[in-house]
Amino acid sequence: MTNQKKQQLEALDKKHFLHPTSSVQQQQQYGPAIIFEEGHGIYVKDIEGKEYIEGMSSLWNVAIGYGRKELGIAAMEQMNKLSFSSTFSTFSHEPAILLAEKLANMAPGSLNTVFFTSGGSEANDSAFKLARYYWILQGKPERKKIISRKKAYHGVATGATSATGIPEFHQVTNSLAPDFIHVDSDSVEALKEAIEQEGPENIAAFIAEPVMGAGGMFIPPDDYLKEVRAVCDHYSILWIADEVITGFGRTGKMFGVENWNVVPDILTFAKGITSGYFPLGGVLISEEVFQVFKDKSSGTLFHGFTYSGHPVGCHIANKNLEIIEKEKLVENSQLMGLELIKGFKKLEENLNQVGGIRAIGLLGGFELYIDVKTKKRFAEKTAPKVVAEAAKNGLICRSVTYNDSDTVVLAPPLIITKEEVDKMINILHESIKTVVAGL
Repeated sequence: MTNQKKQQLEALDKKHFLHPTSSVQQQQQYGPAIIFEEGHGIYVKDIEGKEYIEGMSSLWNVAIGYGRKELGIAAMEQMNKLSFSSTFSTFSHEPAILLAEKLANMAPGSLNTVFFTSGGSEANDSAFKLARYYWILQGKPERKKIISRKKAYHGVATGATSATGIPEFHQVTNSLAPDFIHVDSDSVEALKEAIEQEGPENIAAFIAEPVMGAGGMFIPPDDYLKEVRAVCDHYSILWIADEVITGFGRTGKMFGVENWNVVPDILTFAKGITSGYFPLGGVLISEEVFQVFKDKSSGTLFHGFTYSGHPVGCHIANKNLEIIEKEKLVENSQLMGLELIKGFKKLEENLNQVGGIRAIGLLGGFELYIDVKTKKRFAEKTAPKVVAEAAKNGLICRSVTYNDSDTVVLAPPLIITKEEVDKMINILHESIKTVVAGL
C-alpha cells in the first residue's frame, strides 16, 4: 500500500506541483526526490519509513526540532481564542504586542520597534522600503540606492532578488529592480569605493548578512562588520543586517551581529522565530530610525501584508522563543558548534579532498578538492554528489556550487547532541569516500 501511495503522490506531484528553487526537468523526469511524512527531534522520516538526520534544519529554520507538541498546543489555543485579526488601521492583539516586546528586549542596542511580515523575503523588501521612507521623511528622496554584496542571498521577492548577489537567482526574471548595487563580499574598501562612486547623498542603505548562508557559508573577517558600521556612520548610511538565517541562536548568539559586538540600524528576521512551525518574519528598527517616523510622518504608512502580526504565528513564536531560552539552545548551539568544527577537522585530517572548513555555532561548511594541498577543484562539482550519497546514508545536507564554490553545508537543529553531531560526521566521511572512489 505504501508503494502504491508513493507512486500516486509522485504522479500528482509531477502533474500539479511547481517546486521552488528546484529543477523542473528533474522533477518531471524523476518526481520528488523524497516525500517526507513525519519528523521528531532532529530526524525526519519519508513515506517509506526511512529516517534521516535533518542536517539543514530543513531550510535553516527548525531550531527547536520537529514534533514539539508545545507549539501545536499553542497554535490550537490561539486558533480557538482568536484565529486571525488584521493589524491594519492600528488594530492590534495581545500575541503581536507581546512578541514585539519580547523581540525588543532580545535584540541588541536600541532595536526596539518591530514590523511583522510573513517571511524573510518580505522582511528584506520591507526593510528597503522603510529605509527609503526614512530618507523621504527627511526631505532626501534621492537617497534610494541599496548597496548589497556579491554572493549574498536576501530572498526572492522583487527587491530581495535584486539585492541578492548570486547571478543564478537573476535568471528567472528579465527585469530586476533599479537602484541596487553589488560590491565584493568582504571588502570594506569596495564598499567605500561604491559609496564614493554613487555619491553618499544617493545611498539609502547597505545590507549584509552577518554570516553568508545560502551563498556558501562565509564567515566575515574579524573586523569587517565593525568597519562596515564605521563606514555607514561616516556617510550617514543605514546598515541593514539580514538575520533571516543567523537569528535566534544559529551562530551561538541570539543574533549573529552579537558575535562582533555591532548593532545595525535595521535588522530583518524570519525562519528561527517560529522554528518553521508557522510562516513569520519581520523587521526590527532602531529607536533613532523610529523617532524619525514618529516625528515626521503624517497620514497612513501604506505598507503592510495581510498576515503582518498574525495572532497564531505570533503566539507560536512566543512559545518557540520561550523554549529556546528555557532549554538554553543558544548556548547549546555554541557548544555543539565546537563539536561540529572538531568533526570537520577530522574529515580534513583523514580525507585529502576536504578543506576550507568553517563553522560558527551550528552553521558550518567545507570545500571539496581533488587534493586539498593543491586546492585543485574537480572538473565537475562534487558537493551535490556527496549530498546525494549522504541522503542515501540517512543525512540531509546541502551543496553550494555558485561561482567557484564546491561546498557542503550543514545547519542542524539547535537541540542536537554531541552523539548526533558525531553521527553526521561519520555519514559524511563514508559518503565522501564513496563518491571519490567512483570518480
